[in-house]
Amino acid sequence: MSDADTDPPTDAVPRRPGHPAPLAPGETVVLIDRKERRYLVALRTGGQFGYHGGTLDHDALIGQTEGVQVSASKGARLLALRPTADDWTLKAPRGAQVVYPKDQAMIVARGDIGPGCQVVEAGAGSGALTAALLRAVVPGGTVTSFERREDFADVARRNVASRLGEVGETWDLRVEDAAGRLGDLVCDRVVLDLLEPWDLVAEAASALRPGGLLVAYTPTVPQVMRLQEELDAAQTFARSETSETLERTWNVRGLSVRPDHRMVAHTAFLTVARRVPPRS
Repeated sequence: MSDADTDPPTDAVPRRPGHPAPLAPGETVVLIDRKERRYLVALRTGGQFGYHGGTLDHDALIGQTEGVQVSASKGARLLALRPTADDWTLKAPRGAQVVYPKDQAMIVARGDIGPGCQVVEAGAGSGALTAALLRAVVPGGTVTSFERREDFADVARRNVASRLGEVGETWDLRVEDAAGRLGDLVCDRVVLDLLEPWDLVAEAASALRPGGLLVAYTPTVPQVMRLQEELDAAQTFARSETSETLERTWNVRGLSVRPDHRMVAHTAFLTVARRVPPRS
């Protein structure tokens, strides 16, 4: 599978799963084989997708209804669908490690991120979480993302454009370190996906309006402990809670109903705290 198959054109108009229009050039589809393996493919007139099951002309998909099943050159059957957020997160090009869909959902839910929210994100990575935040804040909200690595920022830009299209002024991506910049902003939510989030606790307190929420995504127990120590010392946050989300799918085939042998277990901890006036 070539890079052209996995790097969708940024000028395509993304269409949600279930959109009534037929599949069109410039769209990205997810092809699913009989073993549930997924392949993201950007459709181009005259293009071709190749994998171990053979080759498939893009023209066999263009103009078809979403959900069509087609055969590759070696006879393998492929199901063509418009990708969901889960497909994008797990299969799109990436620079940094992505935030899994289960954690994206919990960050949005536990962070109470919704329409109209002004969100600051430190650590854009590959843009998976950024896209989830952008979808949550419209209409009326904004997302400001800090990413200090230009290569990660480039991947994030492409992935957000592929998933959401033109987001305009809703998103402000800043290729710089959040340290020394976050505290100058005013916002409702701060989301930290960094190696050392405790370094930004004071600036997050400066940026957040009273009652606003801080959400930190940390993979390890020592990180959680160090972050909580900083939150306690700052005396500008209350109601701090740490949780993790485990996801297990089930196999349901007739009378065979059992949990799958594999599950998405621990990925990271979420620490959520409320901004309050300094305690005396």
